[in-house]
Amino acid sequence: MSDFSDAIPEIHWYVVHTYSGYENKVKASLEKIIENRGIQDEIVDIRIPLEIREEGEKKVESKLLPSYVLVKMLMNDANWHVVRNITGVTGFVGPGSKPVPLTDEEVARIGIEVSVVTLDYEVGDSVTITDGPLAGYTGVVQSISDDKKTVKVLASMFGRNTPVDLKSNQIKRVD
Repeated sequence: MSDFSDAIPEIHWYVVHTYSGYENKVKASLEKIIENRGIQDEIVDIRIPLEIREEGEKKVESKLLPSYVLVKMLMNDANWHVVRNITGVTGFVGPGSKPVPLTDEEVARIGIEVSVVTLDYEVGDSVTITDGPLAGYTGVVQSISDDKKTVKVLASMFGRNTPVDLKSNQIKRVD
């Protein structure tokens, strides 16, 4: 048994190790328990990361992390026991019996949560660079990547316009 009383009450993604081939059974069992106990606000999401690739004319799904299930939950003693005692679960990933939540970078790398980026500027808008070595320079947005994480700005430096690739949070629209 683990004591989570000193933990900060926040919802995070955790990695649960399962027996090989039990990922779907563990997910289904956990979903049923969550529904029966009414703890949807404490265990909010369960994912089995899949990779879809084409082999000839068929699309083949394969598990990105075989023998692992990702659970987004509030970690406390009760929820730890709920997940830990499901048939097919061998434990949480972490030292001993203390689960370690995934970092935001790990969640992004796995691709289990896609954040929606909203920008207050668009192509053609005048912007000021707010961060990095070019902070303070102004320019015009030339293009925005499909995921809205990077932008190309035609920055005015030393009397010339120079294309610069920046992260979308490094610029601000000039009003």
